[in-house]
Amino acid sequence: MSHPQPQAILVLPRLRIQNANAIASPLTHGFPSITAFTGLMWALERKLTQAGVPLRLHAVGVVCHHHQEQVTQGYVRSFNLTRNPVDKNGGTAAIVEEGRVHLQITLMFTVSEKQVSGAASALVQDNPTQLAEWARLAGEVLAGMRVAGGSVLPSRPVPGKRVRPWMDVLPDDPEAAATVFRAWRRQWLPGFALVGRDELLAQRLQHLRATQPDATLLDAWLHAARFNHQPLPSANGTPAPDGKVAWGDPLRPKGSGWVVPIPVGYAALTAPHPAGSVRNARDTSVPLRFVESVYSLGEWISPHRLQSLQQLLWHPEADQAQGLYRCRNGYRPSPQPGNGGHPNGSTTDIADDWDDEDAYAYT
Repeated sequence: MSHPQPQAILVLPRLRIQNANAIASPLTHGFPSITAFTGLMWALERKLTQAGVPLRLHAVGVVCHHHQEQVTQGYVRSFNLTRNPVDKNGGTAAIVEEGRVHLQITLMFTVSEKQVSGAASALVQDNPTQLAEWARLAGEVLAGMRVAGGSVLPSRPVPGKRVRPWMDVLPDDPEAAATVFRAWRRQWLPGFALVGRDELLAQRLQHLRATQPDATLLDAWLHAARFNHQPLPSANGTPAPDGKVAWGDPLRPKGSGWVVPIPVGYAALTAPHPAGSVRNARDTSVPLRFVESVYSLGEWISPHRLQSLQQLLWHPEADQAQGLYRCRNGYRPSPQPGNGGHPNGSTTDIADDWDDEDAYAYT
């Protein structure tokens, strides 16, 4: 079944989220998983339909302006936990560890109109009144929802920035699209956009296998998720006169970017179970499948470094045969000499040869 192309962008700027889920997966923390925002996208579309807004949401982008993880300060950090009420016998209830983070984020969705057969389209360039009304309704609906488990607080005025939801039509002409995107991205400053960097994981695996032929994707992911300090050679290749040796991570030089490990979806552990066959399932009307998290690498970059809207957006993708449910991002870095992302300084993008069947094979 072919899906309609996105026609417009819906932007929910400067959302203040209180107590969002900071534990994105069993192995990562600090910011909600991108799957939390794709789930929000689907839930928002359903609620908009109930409110009479005929919009279909296709992809989501997120820009973080401020975050405050609720943790103790120091070299070793732990989550700030809440004490539960006493149990029925008056004893102390167990503490369930949960991570929380306060956020200020901007969310943007590409949308298309759910047109009724024979009806005229309302999503047109010269219909700002209708676009403004749909954006207002989307903001009102979202105000009563949870965003990554957190509560939405009223936005505060920001000098020179739009804080109310807005919509705009996507131009068909590439040059016009580039022009309006440059205007949009200025509204998202200061902040950092989360983009996918699958190719860096492939490059790190290639680098490890040069010396460790048995290295796995998990080894590469863990290696890329930390700093690996070692003695660094001097610029001219000769020892320093004072005998001092500089230490650092040669794969993370200055200017190599804010690269982080992130969960990007789920991989199936079992075949689908028929609807209603698993007790205590959240929805007994759809098949159920047990899964585990899928990990990759992402990067936080300033929105002014993005060249197009597609570089910002995350698209949900499902492969039933392979059992892979993950999010894809359209970001590709511009080739630059000495690109810090590649272990050997090469700008070759080997993600084009990335094979999910190899990436998620367990044997």
